[in-house]
Amino acid sequence: MSPNSKMRSIIADTNPMSPISEAYRKLRTNLKYSESEKALKVLMITSAGAKEGKSTTAVNLATVYAQAEQRVLLLDCDMRKPTVHQTFSVSNRSGLSQVLSGQAEWAEAVQSTRIKNVHVLTSGPVPPNPSELLDASRMDRLLEQLREHYDVVLIDTPPVLAVSDAQIMATRCDGVLLVVNARGAKRREAVKAREALLLVKARIVGVALNGTPPKEGYSYYEYSEQK
Repeated sequence: MSPNSKMRSIIADTNPMSPISEAYRKLRTNLKYSESEKALKVLMITSAGAKEGKSTTAVNLATVYAQAEQRVLLLDCDMRKPTVHQTFSVSNRSGLSQVLSGQAEWAEAVQSTRIKNVHVLTSGPVPPNPSELLDASRMDRLLEQLREHYDVVLIDTPPVLAVSDAQIMATRCDGVLLVVNARGAKRREAVKAREALLLVKARIVGVALNGTPPKEGYSYYEYSEQK
């Protein structure tokens, strides 16, 4: 199977004039104006459970930031079920797990993508101890270095209720965007995810409601800022 056969479509790139792409740009704008307390240079994107659209949101948000002439790094911290390398059809032989274990330098592991201004640091080979790697001091040093080299760092994590990884990473980010699928999510699970993030004093900057019914044929996302 050729690499391109695994490539996933990114609608903000393939159809930038579509209503869905415009919804991602609106989400980008809403996030920008939520920066009153602290600039959102490192933003974590997560969800309560699986298949709510967090990874789709992450790659499309990276794309619309890049279209605004921002230099973007998308960091795949979902080392259990990574998808970023498949979406961009890039290698996952070297990535975050090897950087955090001292087997590779981050600058060597970062890859450019087919989208101008979007770079990725894939998850790397699945390690036996993802939570411990994310909680190590190397992760803090890595984020410090990425802040210096990129305008925006977007972090895709596992779902909050699945494992502790998202809580660990939330403490290291400027803000957290919680993605909720309106058609499949249970309110109870979304509330539990929010509570789990607040327990570690995460700054939840908003909730993106994915898959909402169209309003006048236009809406795909609804966004609410968290206070």
